[in-house]
Amino acid sequence: MKVALIQQKYHNSKEKMVLETLKAVERASDSGAKLVVLQELHQSEYFCQSENTEYFKYASTFKDDLKFWSNVARESRVVLVTSLFEERTAGIYHNSAVVFDSDGTLAGKYRKMHIPDDPGFYEKFYFTEGDLGFKPIETSIGKLGVLICWDQWFPEASRAMALNGADIIIYPTAIGWFDGDGEEEKRRQLDSWITIQRSHAIANGLFVLSCNRVGFEPDRSGVLDGIRFWGNSFVCDPQGDIIAEADRVNETILYADIDMARVKEVRDIWPFFRDRRIDSYSDLLNRFCD
Repeated sequence: MKVALIQQKYHNSKEKMVLETLKAVERASDSGAKLVVLQELHQSEYFCQSENTEYFKYASTFKDDLKFWSNVARESRVVLVTSLFEERTAGIYHNSAVVFDSDGTLAGKYRKMHIPDDPGFYEKFYFTEGDLGFKPIETSIGKLGVLICWDQWFPEASRAMALNGADIIIYPTAIGWFDGDGEEEKRRQLDSWITIQRSHAIANGLFVLSCNRVGFEPDRSGVLDGIRFWGNSFVCDPQGDIIAEADRVNETILYADIDMARVKEVRDIWPFFRDRRIDSYSDLLNRFCD
């Protein structure tokens, strides 16, 4: 199965972002992709660099956005993983991944569970923690374990998706550097980001698809300079081998061919699920064991 990850920079307006994304989805479909993954909050800039209630208006179009991307999936005949700002009610908003099947039907939704709160990444101001759990979304091409960005760093999240039957783990993402960071620190950050996700692929015997933003986005509040999103979207197989990888600066459609039979082959050789000591993991339910 051919998959496509669309790595993009911000084009200064929702209208331009939607237009560029639409063209990329159509190109991916024409190239034979059956699954297309979009980056985190792909309709807008990464607005969480500062705390500003004006940005809540971005969520007001959520219902219209659902109709639009449903139509895109149907016309392009692809399973489409989108990342949208969901307004649930006044004061309750979610960072939500919505998956549409190739006939345009809404296959399912995942609300980001782990919400960061760090300089330049003030997501707790905007997003309520997800309440839909770690449930894979069933589509015509398989069960998709969709998680979002900060979720990448938590092995519990990918494990729960795998235990619930996910065939693929997918991470729409928005992560980058501050230009003031030294080159060695940048290298460490990127290496950690890639390594942790590859480890989820290995530990669960699944393909992992990670789709990140690219390009520099200034902090409009002026408190920080801004974030340079490091791209490097990639696909790795159930043994953690990277089979496709984008660079750190360019917009691109990253393609990969994945063979789902590989999942069974690897799990038969490395039966981690068989050997889990589920009778001895009660400590995982504690915040910390004093």
